[in-house]
Amino acid sequence: MSHELWFTTAAPDWFEALPLGNGHLGAKVFGRIDEERIALNLDDVWSGDGPRTVTVTDGPGVLAEVRRLLLDEGDQLAATERTRALQGPLVESYQPLADLLIAASGEPQEYRRSLDLRTGIAAVDYTVDGVRFRRETYVSTPDQVMVWTITADRPGSIDLDLALTSQHPVRVEVADGTYGVVGHAPSDLTIEYRQSPDPIRYEEGRGIGFGVALRAHNTGGSVDVGAAGVAVRGADSLSVVLSAASTFAGWSVPPGRDPLVALREATSVLDSLALDRLRERHLDDHLELYERAELQLGESPELPTDERIKAVAAGGDDPDLVALTFNFGRYLLMASSRPGTQAANLQGIWNQDRRPMWASDWTNNINTQMNYWPADLTGLGECFDPLTDLLEGLAASGAETARTLYDAPGWVSHHNADIWCATWPVGEGGDDPVWAMCATCGVWLTAHLMEHYRFQQDLDFLRERAYPLIAGAAEFVLSMLVEDRDRRLQFIPSTAPEHHFVLPSGDKASVDLTTTYDIWLMRELFTNLTEAETALGLSTELSKKARSARERLPEIGTTTDGRLLEWPTDWQPSEPDHRHQSHLYGLYPGAEIDPTRTPEWAAAARASLDLRTSTGKPGGWTAAWLVALWARLFEPEKASAVIRDYLSRLVSDNLLHRDGDIFQIDANFGMTGCIPELLIQSHTDTIRLLPALPADWPDGSFRGLRARGGLSFDVTWRDGKITAATVRATHCGTHQIAIADEVVNVSLEAGEQVDLVRAP
Repeated sequence: MSHELWFTTAAPDWFEALPLGNGHLGAKVFGRIDEERIALNLDDVWSGDGPRTVTVTDGPGVLAEVRRLLLDEGDQLAATERTRALQGPLVESYQPLADLLIAASGEPQEYRRSLDLRTGIAAVDYTVDGVRFRRETYVSTPDQVMVWTITADRPGSIDLDLALTSQHPVRVEVADGTYGVVGHAPSDLTIEYRQSPDPIRYEEGRGIGFGVALRAHNTGGSVDVGAAGVAVRGADSLSVVLSAASTFAGWSVPPGRDPLVALREATSVLDSLALDRLRERHLDDHLELYERAELQLGESPELPTDERIKAVAAGGDDPDLVALTFNFGRYLLMASSRPGTQAANLQGIWNQDRRPMWASDWTNNINTQMNYWPADLTGLGECFDPLTDLLEGLAASGAETARTLYDAPGWVSHHNADIWCATWPVGEGGDDPVWAMCATCGVWLTAHLMEHYRFQQDLDFLRERAYPLIAGAAEFVLSMLVEDRDRRLQFIPSTAPEHHFVLPSGDKASVDLTTTYDIWLMRELFTNLTEAETALGLSTELSKKARSARERLPEIGTTTDGRLLEWPTDWQPSEPDHRHQSHLYGLYPGAEIDPTRTPEWAAAARASLDLRTSTGKPGGWTAAWLVALWARLFEPEKASAVIRDYLSRLVSDNLLHRDGDIFQIDANFGMTGCIPELLIQSHTDTIRLLPALPADWPDGSFRGLRARGGLSFDVTWRDGKITAATVRATHCGTHQIAIADEVVNVSLEAGEQVDLVRAP
């Protein structure tokens, strides 16, 4: 059961509905019988009317003053406030698309609602008046459509009505048996945390246009299409095929003005379908990706998913629910990030609000990055492509931002981004610099490019896509470094993302000399640049400057009680249990802190974590990060306790992360990316198998987890001991692999498979 979510009731709200998607078109299926709702999203339907530019008029002058306030006067409060002058427009918001409404009649019995992760099909099975019905919904990547089907075991039993509705103003278009709607997203929208008497504004001929089209294909009975919708009477079976398109034409140009163009595009997709192969083509595509990896942790209780969650919250033991959580995260990444689509945003691809929390944007000081932690590790390298696309857009936009704000070469990206590739600190002077002023978000994002190369060993990717972005980020950082009185190189302005420190005066500030977070990022960036050039056979002046600058960065400091410093001074933190663990970046997702190689840093990181987790309860994405941090410190029981707490408090009945009325998908992706750190680690020169196995996972197996260097592992264990282990290589190489207390050297040819431990 580690591949199925199932329930005995329909979803009570949007949160509990089951998610489907192909990266471009998303759907949430409620599973209601009489008034079914399938909520739809399209990844490129956002508010706004085209690209914008930062409107700051004297960025370099403001930067010089911030540096003076910090270097000469030591006035962190004034420096923090002065950075507000660098803020540009707020980001735009990801939008809902439409709802497909399906009206039927009858009181269902023997009801079962399910999502099979292996097939990507949401199903509802039920009986009405002695007739057994089955509904299936899936979103096809090969054919770019959503398919909803219903069958009955008695001919002529299907009577229902279909219609499309939207929160946006739409009009119905009917032609040649196709029913559709066209409309526009808001041209102007006030982000959800700002007040406005008119927060959602539509203007004719502005904003991203969209079209949604569907056709109903029946066996038996009749289908009538009109302005009110589609009426189906007396059918034996029915397939509804839906397509959608927008007028979005790229981040750097205004969208097309005529939504009918989008409807025609959607309709043309319906024209080209081979109906008899839709399901087969969907399954072939889905299974090819999904079957690449798997985690199993014992037997599954024969209980609906919601009851299993409640049982864990009551103190029950259900390791297989952890495996289901892992497998679900892979499914969600497949559904919200595919080649050619937008990158997964704060809600993946699923959003029901025109003013969603935090704009449902790309939040680049942890959340976007966390979305992609599982991609390469769990065999979903293709799903990483949209992140590279996003970075290339941010780099193009961020080059202008770097020049305007800092008179700097290269490119920069700050905390928030949207479909129009905003790269500046947002807020127009009204947002807190504690999160708005984070000029190294692009640096962190480039680390993913180097990690992608390490897993995939694709030199063409490194040469053509990754290296130019890494080099551009390095150009920017090198130009921003200035000497302090000790001739150390400081990156100014610098923050510990979203965390204030308290000054002796009692005031809270956030901008300072180089924080530990930024030191880790710059050290890693410069190392990555050198590694990339070595792999490509290059030796540039830029990398020479980077190597020299790396040696002159501030040291990683510790407090008198042994913790890693978060800021250059041991300021009082405003929140000792703060959700961000940015000063521990060097432990995870970075690779500089390791208990065996750097025990002093590891001890300082452990002390920092002890303080961070001594009070309060972590939120969802924080919990995911904590799992990996504890795993890297070889603390499996602490990691396992975080996972149990997460499953007890922070998920909906369908396992999607939910904190009150807030949905963010980063926690789902983060858990799937961090759980494997307990099972396999490859960030050092030794690959470790079961480095931090929790005691409550005594028996289990994983298949297809990846290691850096182009390796894939299958491992089985019983009573905490490895009973079988196999490694496969995509590229030739020699690797050190730690199995229990033994380290073995294994040389592999491309395509070779070796049994490291053979099952008895």
